[in-house]
Amino acid sequence: MTSDPPATGDPPSPRGWRGSRETWLDAAHAALTAGGVDAVKILPLAQGLGLSRTSFYWFFKDRGDLLAALLERWEAATTRPLTAATSAYAATETEAMLNVIAIFLSEDGFASATEGAVRAWAQQDAAVAARLAAADAERLDALRAMLMRWGHDAADADTRARTVYLVQIGYISMRVEEDREERLARFPHYVEIYTGRRPAPGEMERIRAGLPGPPR
Repeated sequence: MTSDPPATGDPPSPRGWRGSRETWLDAAHAALTAGGVDAVKILPLAQGLGLSRTSFYWFFKDRGDLLAALLERWEAATTRPLTAATSAYAATETEAMLNVIAIFLSEDGFASATEGAVRAWAQQDAAVAARLAAADAERLDALRAMLMRWGHDAADADTRARTVYLVQIGYISMRVEEDREERLARFPHYVEIYTGRRPAPGEMERIRAGLPGPPR
C-alpha cells in the first residue's frame, strides 16, 4: 500500500509520518469529551495533529470505524473498572462498597468525562443509546450480585444497587463540582445509606491511601 498525496486543505506533516492508531484515537477521544460527537471529524483531527487527512485511512476505514473504536474505549474505561471493583477483595461489606465508589474519584478508575460524553451522544443516536442501556444493565447486575453476596435478598439488593449507581451517574450527568476531600468526607454517609453500616476508620484510610490519579 502506498501513501496518497495530501488532499487540498491537508496540513503538512513530516515525510512518511502518519501517526498511529492510538494517536488518532487519543485525538478523537479528546474531541469527543471537549465538544461532543459532532466534534469528531477527520479533517479537524488531522489539522490538530499536523498530519495529512489521508493518513487517517491507514488506521481506520472511515469515521464510523473511528466512532466504533471510541465506544470500545469507553466501555474499557467505565464498565470494566466498575464490574471489576464489585469483585475486588473485601473483608467486609462496607469495604466492598468503598471499593466501588472510590473508582469514581480518578480517571484511572471510572472515566467520568468519557461517560458524560457518551451519554450526550446517546441522546442523538439510537444505536449508541442501546449500547449505553446494555452497559447500564451490566453495571447494575454486577452491583446487585455484589450486594447479594453480602446477604441482601434480591429486592433489597436491586434497590440498593440502583441507589448506588444512580447517585454516581447523577454526579456525572449534573456535572457536580466537588473537590476530592469534600466527596471523601461524604463516603462514610454514602456507605451507610448503601449498606446499612458505616465503614471503619481504617477502611477509609485504606481507600484514601490507595486512590490513584488526579481528583475529579
